[in-house]
Amino acid sequence: MFPRPRALSLIALLALTGCDDETPRVKPKDHAEGLYVKGTAEYLQGHFDAALASFEAMKQIAPDDPRLPAARGEVYLSMGRLTDAAAEFEAALKLEPKRSTNWSRLGFIQTQLGQVVEAQSSLRKALSLFPQDFNALESLGDLDLKKGDHDAAVRHFTLASNAAPSPEQKSALIMRALDVLSSKQRYPELLVAAQKAVDDGIHTADVLATLGDALVRAGNLTEAANAYRDAASRSPRDPTLWELVGEIQMKLDKPGDAISAYKESLRVQDRAIVHVALARIYLGMKDAAAAKEELSAALESVSGQDIRELRELASLLATMDRKPDALRILANLSAEQDHAKDAELHVATAQLARELKDTGILQAACARATAADATLKKCP
Repeated sequence: MFPRPRALSLIALLALTGCDDETPRVKPKDHAEGLYVKGTAEYLQGHFDAALASFEAMKQIAPDDPRLPAARGEVYLSMGRLTDAAAEFEAALKLEPKRSTNWSRLGFIQTQLGQVVEAQSSLRKALSLFPQDFNALESLGDLDLKKGDHDAAVRHFTLASNAAPSPEQKSALIMRALDVLSSKQRYPELLVAAQKAVDDGIHTADVLATLGDALVRAGNLTEAANAYRDAASRSPRDPTLWELVGEIQMKLDKPGDAISAYKESLRVQDRAIVHVALARIYLGMKDAAAAKEELSAALESVSGQDIRELRELASLLATMDRKPDALRILANLSAEQDHAKDAELHVATAQLARELKDTGILQAACARATAADATLKKCP
C-alpha cells in the first residue's frame, strides 16, 4: 500500500526543518510529500501514533490528497481499530472509486467485522477492477469458509495463489487450499492439488511435506520419500523431515538409505528417537556394538518431554535386555496425571511389571488402566 521511503528521504528531512531567512522556503506540495513519506516510514516501523500525527499534519497542507484516507486506514487496521479503518477506506473510495486496492482493503475489513454481504460486494468490485487482486481472492476464500462452502474456498485460495507475486505468498495461499481439503479428509483431491502446486513451481517445504503426506496415504512410498527429501533440503532446521525419509526407507527395506537419512536428521538436531531408530536398524543387521552405541547416545540426548520418544526408548531398552530401566520409564509415565487416560500406556506398564514381578507397579498400572478404559475386561 505504501511506497518505500527512500527516494523522497530528502523531502522528508526538509519537512522536519524549519525555515529562516537564509534557508530556501520549502513549497507546500513538497512539505506535504515529506510528511507523507515520514508517516509511511513511521507506520512501517510500527510507530502508529506518530504516523497518524504526520498524516494529520499533511492533511492541514493537502486536505484533498486521495492517498491520505487510505494511509490512515492502513494504520488503523494495524492498530486493530477496524471500524475507524473501514471509515477511512470508505472515504478513500469517494476520492478514488476505481482504485481496486481500496475496495479490497474495505472488503477485508468488512470480512473481519462479520459484514458478509457488504464484504462480498466490496471484494467483487475490487476483482472487477483488477482480477489478479490476490488479497481480494483470499478474503473471498475466508468468506466461503464462514459460509461452509469448502469448494469455493479451495477455488478462491488457489486463484489467490496463482495471482500472488512472490513464491512465499503463493505457498502460503495454496497451503490454505490444501488445509481445507485435509480438514475435510478429501485426500485424493489433496494429492492432486499438492502435486499440481509442485509441478507449477511451488517448492516450499510446507507444500512438499504436504505432498509427501498425501503420497504416503496413497501408498506411493518412493515418491513420498523424494518429496520429504526435497522438503528437508528447503527446511534445514527441521529434523523431522529427514526422520520421515528414514522411516519410509525402512518400509521399503532399504536400511542403508534409512541410516543415511537418520544421520541427516541428527545433523540438524540430536534427538533420542532417531538414535533409537538407528539402534533398531543395527540390531536387525546383527551389529550389536553399533546398536549399543546408539542406545547410549539415545540415553544422553533424551529430552524427557516427548512421550513418544520415551516409549520408544523404553521399548528399545526392553529389547536390549535392560527391562528394569524400561519399566522405570514406563512407570514414571504411567504415574503422570497428563497420561491418566492413556490406557495403552498403563497396560504396557502392567505387562512389563508382571514380567519383572513388580507387584506394586503392576497393581497401580492396572488400576489406572481400568480407570482410563471401563471396557477393559482384564489387566495383565
